Amino acid sequence: MVRFSKSPIASRIRTGCSSPSRPSYYGDRYIATPDPDRRTKYHLNNTEPTPSAAALEGGNALFRTILRIESGGPNSCEPTPGTPVKSSFLSTPVSATSPLPSYNAMVTLAQSSSPVSRDTYELLMHSYRDQRPGKGDVTPTRILDAPDLADDFYLNLMDWSTLNVLAVGLGTSVYLWNVQTAAVNHLCNMADSGDSITAVSWVRGGYNLVVGTASGRLHIYDTLSCRLLRTYGKVHGRRAGSLACKHDVISSGGGDCLIYHRDIREAGRRPFGSGSHQGEVCGLKWSPTKDISTAYLASGGNDNKVLVWDLRANKTSPLWRFRSHTAAVKALAWDPRESSVLASGGGTRDGYIRVWNTKRGSMVDEIDTGSQVCNMVWSMHSTELLSTHGFSSSGEQNLVRIWDYPKHATVRSLNGHKNRVVHLAMSPDGSTVVTGSGDETLRFWRPFNVADRRTTMRSELDHGRLIR
Repeated sequence: MVRFSKSPIASRIRTGCSSPSRPSYYGDRYIATPDPDRRTKYHLNNTEPTPSAAALEGGNALFRTILRIESGGPNSCEPTPGTPVKSSFLSTPVSATSPLPSYNAMVTLAQSSSPVSRDTYELLMHSYRDQRPGKGDVTPTRILDAPDLADDFYLNLMDWSTLNVLAVGLGTSVYLWNVQTAAVNHLCNMADSGDSITAVSWVRGGYNLVVGTASGRLHIYDTLSCRLLRTYGKVHGRRAGSLACKHDVISSGGGDCLIYHRDIREAGRRPFGSGSHQGEVCGLKWSPTKDISTAYLASGGNDNKVLVWDLRANKTSPLWRFRSHTAAVKALAWDPRESSVLASGGGTRDGYIRVWNTKRGSMVDEIDTGSQVCNMVWSMHSTELLSTHGFSSSGEQNLVRIWDYPKHATVRSLNGHKNRVVHLAMSPDGSTVVTGSGDETLRFWRPFNVADRRTTMRSELDHGRLIR
């Protein structure tokens, strides 16, 4: 920053006077002279603003903090939250043979490529995460184009790995989007075989991806080398539209009304099958218990049923059969805090979210949403439940809604999708969800109340949390 002063020479030329002591006009030429005290000019002396002043100034407090870290520089700018500009999901393609870096390597790469110091990088990222402390955002943090994303209620085309990589099935191809670096890998293309993608699911901690297809086949890929490891031919008589993985076990549901279970470690072993649905299996979810020997599997079908399976001792009949829904059930979500609580959502003619106790085999609650329930997920940090919706007969359509359970109150409604929101995935830390729609966009949200998280970053430089 510089200080400007008027030129006496220019003043004499304009007035025609020999002395500048009594000018009647001022010249328009300015000479820049450096300010001897830049810290005073920028208010960078060791005086912290009071909380009220910082709250009023908002982003200015964050700006001064960054200046203090980076030793001046008026070219820095204040981050302004808002709806992001839509960009293409495939805008940064990476060769199909390029391996994905590890999670730690991705974090290191992101920090090393930043033009600012590590402290400023962490401050900016934390400020971005906590622009609205304790409240979920109502605008997406990122919007990506997703060409050929199917508008099909019965498919499951997105899954987010524990290594922070999002897998998306687009038409005949599967793409891997590295959330940390925004790099895209083209994993596979089924066009040559005349097939298309119907489901994706991560297995083995996010290193392998299972891909289901319209022909009923299952393909397992090593995502680090982008190499096909194994193919199970004609697993289902019709499309394999739902997948659920638990450790090394892959469960698949198909249009043939059957569910099959395979152990990825035993390639030659005959799969274990179970079939009690009379319609296409369109939803599968394992309960959140870490030990698979005590886990249950929930399945939803086009026969309007929710089945709960205890697969110990190769039981071929379900533990519970819930028949309260009056339309297809795809949306299934286990409560991460109570592994015996299961939520299910019904299609257009039903529109109810129902909550079940799988220990007693009874319904404990229900919510009339007034619209098609496409997907659901519980918050990992609060008692909120997120649901995505499609067709509605009583109001707005294509919403993402957050419920304060068990109060039945809608905390927030997120809109922006132009078609029903038929795809959903949540980040491994539970802070972000991505929704996919027939409008061929992916929208990333931070929708949940995070006020009760057990660990929260606190820093003397963290004025960003005061941004309104």
